Amino acid sequence: MQTASYTSRRSELEVYFDHTAAEAWAKLTSEAPVSGIRATVRAGRDAMRDTLLSWLPQNLEGRRILDAGCGAGQLALELARRGAEVVAIDLAETLVRLAEERQHGMDLRGRVEFRVGDMTDSGLGRFDHIVAMDSLIHYRAHDLLACLTHLADRVEESLLFTFAPRTPLLATMHAVGKLFPKSDRSPAIEPISQGLLARRLDSDLAADRQRGRTLRINSTFYISQAQEVVAR
Repeated sequence: MQTASYTSRRSELEVYFDHTAAEAWAKLTSEAPVSGIRATVRAGRDAMRDTLLSWLPQNLEGRRILDAGCGAGQLALELARRGAEVVAIDLAETLVRLAEERQHGMDLRGRVEFRVGDMTDSGLGRFDHIVAMDSLIHYRAHDLLACLTHLADRVEESLLFTFAPRTPLLATMHAVGKLFPKSDRSPAIEPISQGLLARRLDSDLAADRQRGRTLRINSTFYISQAQEVVAR
């Protein structure tokens, strides 16, 4: 399923999150003080993570879950606390190692397996649930949709993911970001129309899959929308 555009963007993301932004991301995902802008991003991410967790059973004993794009491991560790067997994978080795460090001292009984790699790797196997929080928002629509259909085919109960909804504010932020020198920019977020995404999912998903709940989180500089895909 990997196109040239997907592979190219994946390489950009790996360099950015593994090197350029690793220190800032470690701070953002901790309890350390951050600037006003980053504080709104942290608050938005916390709200989104809580939303996705609320869409899963409270007791996850016996469930196998893929944290697709685990970053510094906040979601993966919470899933493990609730009893799940978690495979947590990310492109950025620096963040994966940080996530491994953060689990030290936690009595998780080996429930989290952290890996460095591509979340679309079929070798990871099948899962009861897959969660992809803000890990697909940098890919163009055709690559985003290809990833989603691939992940949906590997899940038994539900796929939870987020996307960047096309809004006037996000469009403006996207345009302004392109004004900065390339060396100063993070990989651009790729907004997608909610209606287009819904139509394509309805068209592309297997017959035994359907769209479920959706919810937008807007925390000033953090705008992201959760979407659920469930078994019929």
